Amino acid sequence: METASVKQSEKSLWNGGYSPFKIGYGKIMMWYFLINDTFTFASFLLAYGAVRYTNLDIWPNASDVFKSVPIKAFGLSEMNLPLVFVSIMTFILIFSSWTMVRAVQEGFQMNKKGVIKWLIPTIIGGLMFLGCQYLEWTHLIEEGMTLTYCPFGLTHNGDPVSFGALFFLITGFHGLHVLFGACLNIWLLYETAKGTFEKRGHYEMVEKVGLFWHFVDLVWVYVFLFFYLLG
Repeated sequence: METASVKQSEKSLWNGGYSPFKIGYGKIMMWYFLINDTFTFASFLLAYGAVRYTNLDIWPNASDVFKSVPIKAFGLSEMNLPLVFVSIMTFILIFSSWTMVRAVQEGFQMNKKGVIKWLIPTIIGGLMFLGCQYLEWTHLIEEGMTLTYCPFGLTHNGDPVSFGALFFLITGFHGLHVLFGACLNIWLLYETAKGTFEKRGHYEMVEKVGLFWHFVDLVWVYVFLFFYLLG
């Protein structure tokens, strides 16, 4: 049988007192949002897997689609360098996740300068990733890939394969997340420099945005796996 003190403690957690999860409301809502977003990305990737599985005989090979670095300087776009460019993109995003961790750590220590120091490379990393994605998209469009046609795969009964539509949809949706995350980090940098979080007495907002940024990085690992390694 529960004691009166235990019952009173549980009541206080759900009666306008402390959070039952021992964390702030904003952080709980961020976790709910990320769980919802996880289902969205999972649905896209499962759809990709289903379409790919039913079209194995005509599906394009990733080493043929992503065979070059989409930079015309030094003739890089003409070289056969499969998956080199996307590996660089992945490294940039993962590195920005590490710098975000450092910003959150500095926030725990109430170190304003430290938060600013590590938010800057995080923002740069996000913008670099978006720039790389722009180059990749531009290169593939120049190669002839669109939402309705992929020049790298075979066709079946004259119908174009769905690789192009799924690629632009899923990587574009992820790119929007990176753009939104970069904008949030720019806002964080501005508010940190202004001293907003110093006045509040905590940097929980940095941690909440950090959760979103890590989620974006984690999703990219799965996009990388599905499109570039298994594509």
